[in-house]
Amino acid sequence: MRIGKRILVLDDDASVLGALERVLKVHGFNAEVFDTVEGFLGSARPSDASCLVLDIDLDGTSGIELMRQLKDDGVSVPVIFITGAGNESTRQAALEVGAVAYLHKPFPSDALIDVIEKVT
Repeated sequence: MRIGKRILVLDDDASVLGALERVLKVHGFNAEVFDTVEGFLGSARPSDASCLVLDIDLDGTSGIELMRQLKDDGVSVPVIFITGAGNESTRQAALEVGAVAYLHKPFPSDALIDVIEKVT
C-alpha cells in the first residue's frame, strides 16, 4: 500500500519539483520536496524515508556527492537519480554509489512510479 510511504524529492528546478510532488501525491505517496541541499539536510530525515528521488545536478552540489555523504553518515535509503544532462560516466557513477535507478528528464511519470513501487 502506498499510503504513508514517505518519498523525499530534492531538485533545484521548481517546475520539476512541483510536477514530481503532484505525481507522487496523486499516486498516494507522502511526498516531501526540497529545492536546496541545505533545506534537505536541515529537515529531511532521509533515514526515515522509503525512497529518495535526487537530482544529479543541484545548484553548486552534485547529487552523487550528496549521496556519498549520506552513506558516510550511515544513511541507507533507496535512491533514484534523475538528470537532464546525464551521460554514461554520470550514470555509471550514480550506479556505483548505489542508485536503484537512473532516469533522464523528461521521463514518463509511470517510469518513476514503477521504480518506487519496486523498491518500497
